[in-house]
Order: sequence, then structure tokens, then C-alpha cells
Amino acid sequence: MKLVSFRTPKPKAFNYKPRYFDDKRDELERRKAKFGLESKLSHDEELRLQMSRRWGKGLEKEGKTLIAKVVAYLVYATFIFGTIYLIMFTNIIEDMLKAFGVTH
Repeated sequence: MKLVSFRTPKPKAFNYKPRYFDDKRDELERRKAKFGLESKLSHDEELRLQMSRRWGKGLEKEGKTLIAKVVAYLVYATFIFGTIYLIMFTNIIEDMLKAFGVTH
């Protein structure tokens, strides 16, 4: 008479199929696809190639955006240091407070 029965599961099979990989052929197929020629790339590989091309174009624009960032930082720094100068080294804040009647 069995009171408790334990069933152990079978181990999962490891299904590894080695395949031959040719770097030169793969690079040739990528170049063909890049220039719009007929290639044997799969749909996923073509999408990856398109994405890498688009991201590569972004790198060309990076130099232009770097200049824009530097200019923006210079404008921000000028505004911040100008404000600090007005507050610390001029009487403009005291004059404004007197004009609004906050101080006498």
C-alpha cells in the first residue's frame, strides 16, 4: 500500500546544434544589404542593420549637438553668475524691497 508517491521529473534535454559561422561571408552579406543589393540576410538581421545605420547617423549629428549643448551651458552659467553678482555685489535687491515697502 502506497501512502505517498513522489514523482521526479525527467531532466530537460539540451538541444544544441553547432553551426558553421563564416565572418567574411557575413560581412559581405551586410555590405550587400547596406548598399541595397540582393542579400541573404534574415529579416531580423536586416532590421539590426537598419538600426545600426540610423544610430550611426546620430553620431554624425553628435558634433553639432555638442556645440549646442556648450552654448546652452554658457547661457545658463552666465544667467546664474549674473544673478549671483546682482544679489551679492549690488544694492538692487534692497532697492526693490524698499520699492515694495517691505523694508524701511
